Amino acid sequence: MSNTKSIIEVLKAAVPEWTFEQINFVAGRRCAVVEDEFSIKLERVSVQAGKRSKMLAAHAQNICKAHDTVIRSYHFGRKYMGHLGLTRRRQ
Repeated sequence: MSNTKSIIEVLKAAVPEWTFEQINFVAGRRCAVVEDEFSIKLERVSVQAGKRSKMLAAHAQNICKAHDTVIRSYHFGRKYMGHLGLTRRRQ
């Protein structure tokens, strides 16, 4: 058994008259942002309708930047790390 409690458990203990719910914002599914799910979750946390599309666009842009970083790092590693003696040869 773990000695740690989730943030929800701690909040429920601190303020039992409140209701708490965890809402996960998933980056995307198979390299695509699921717009409807994202918008519904923003609505559930009371984000105004006019701000949702701007938040979705920023979210999608951040996902693209993260994917770009991963891809660049992978190719950098393949191209340069072997020259530095940091990789093993395949047998």
